[in-house]
Amino acid sequence: MPDAVVSQLHAWLRAHESELLDDYRDLLKIPSLESEPLPNAPFGAENRRALDFALGLGRKWGMSVTDSEGYCGWADFGSGERQVASFGHLDVVPVGPGWKHDPFGAEIDKGYVYARGAVDDKGPTMASFYAMRAIQEVCPDVPATMRQWFGCNEESGFGCIAHYAAREPAPTFGVAPDSGWPLYHGEKGIANLVVERPLVSGDLELLEVSGGQRPNIVIDLCTARVRVAASVRAEVEAKLAEAWDRNVAARFDGDVLVVEARGKAAHGAWPIGGDNAAVRCFRFLREIAPVSSQKAYSELLEVGHIGGDGVGVAGSDEPSGALTANLGIVETVGGKVRLTVNCRYPVTWEGRRLVEQCRAKLAKLSGGFELASSTDSRPLYFPLDHPLVSTICDVYRQETGEDKEPGVMGGGTYARAIANTVSIGTGWDGDGDAHETDERLAIESLFKMSRIYAHILWRLANLPV
Repeated sequence: MPDAVVSQLHAWLRAHESELLDDYRDLLKIPSLESEPLPNAPFGAENRRALDFALGLGRKWGMSVTDSEGYCGWADFGSGERQVASFGHLDVVPVGPGWKHDPFGAEIDKGYVYARGAVDDKGPTMASFYAMRAIQEVCPDVPATMRQWFGCNEESGFGCIAHYAAREPAPTFGVAPDSGWPLYHGEKGIANLVVERPLVSGDLELLEVSGGQRPNIVIDLCTARVRVAASVRAEVEAKLAEAWDRNVAARFDGDVLVVEARGKAAHGAWPIGGDNAAVRCFRFLREIAPVSSQKAYSELLEVGHIGGDGVGVAGSDEPSGALTANLGIVETVGGKVRLTVNCRYPVTWEGRRLVEQCRAKLAKLSGGFELASSTDSRPLYFPLDHPLVSTICDVYRQETGEDKEPGVMGGGTYARAIANTVSIGTGWDGDGDAHETDERLAIESLFKMSRIYAHILWRLANLPV
C-alpha cells in the first residue's frame, strides 16, 4: 500500500539525516558563482565543481549518471515510459556585503545552516536528491524512471535548462523545489527592460552612477558622482545640510559630489521586501538638485517605481495580482545611464505588451529615454484541478495537516522552461529568504522537506496518466 511505503520512506530518511546534513553542508561550501567559461564548464570552474560533487553522489549510490557538457547533469534510476523528474539548481547569486557568517562556510548557529544557497536552491535540491535516494532504496521496483536533475545557470540565464530542453523530452510529471508550499501553479512572466538616457547635463551634471549585481536582486549599494556648477554650489550645500536620508552619504571632491547610498538586498520578485539603494540615490540627487536639474532626476527616480509606473507597465490580473518591478542594475555606459528593470508581469499578459507600453511611456519623458533592449520569459499557469496540482496539494495536506491553497508567484523557476512541471515549496517561517544577506535554512526544515518530497515523488510515480 502507498501509505505503508511512505512510512518506510520516512523511516529511511530519518535514519540518514546526519548524512544528508553533511552532504548539504559540503555542497554549500562550494562557491558556485558563475565565472569565465572553461572546457566542459560553460558557467565556470566552481559550478563545474558543484556539478561533479552532485553527480559523484549519484554514482556512489548506484544511479545512472549523465553529464551534459557541464551545462547540467542528472542521476536516474527505475524504469518505465513514465518519467518523474525533480529540477534543482546548484548555482547561486553573488554574496554582497554585510554578512555576519561566512557565506560559504555552511556554519551552524542555533539550529540553522548559514550560507549563500542555503534556501535557494542547494538545500531543497539536496533534500530532493535524498528523497530520490530513499525511493531507490525502499522501492527498487518503482514503476517509473526517476530523475534528479542539476542545473548550473538558473540564477543568470537559464542556459542550463535551455540546453537540456533542446535535447531531452519533457517528463511525464516534474517538480522544481524552488518556491512556496504546497506549490505555485502560476509564475508571472519575467521581462527585463533595459532603459537608457544620456547622462544628465547642466548645473548638477551626472558623471557616473553604478549599482546592482543582477536584475533579480534589489540593489543594496549605489554610488554616483555629480559635478556641481559654481553658480549653484551654495544652494546645493544648503540642501545637503537638510537632507533627510541617513542611509546616503555625500562628500565633495573639488567640484564633484561623491554620493554613496545603501539599501537592503532582496529577491527581485519581491522588491518591497528590500530597500533599493539606487532609488535612494536618485531621490537624494533630486532632493539636493537645483530647480534646473530636478526634472531629470525625478524621471530617473520614477524608473525605480516598484509598480512599474515609471516605465509605463503598471497593471494586474485576477489570478496573479499586480505587476512588480525591480530596478536591478544601474550603470554608466558610453555617455549614457543604463537602467535594467526586472518586471514580474501577470500570468494572462504577453511580454510584447510591456515593450509597447514602455516605449509609449518613454516617449513622453523629457530626458531622451529609449528602450535599448528587452528579454522575456513567458508566464506559467496550471489550473487548480490539474492532477499535478491536486496531487501535490493532497500530499502536503497529509504531511502537515494544513489545507493550503497553491499560489502564484513573481519568481521564476525551471517549471516555466520545461513542460509538465510545477514549482514546489522550500522551507518554512523562520528560514531565510532567497538572495538575502545571511541566507539560512533550519536543519529540521531540511529534514522535513526531504520527507515531503519523497511522498510527492512517490505519488507522482504511481499517478494514473
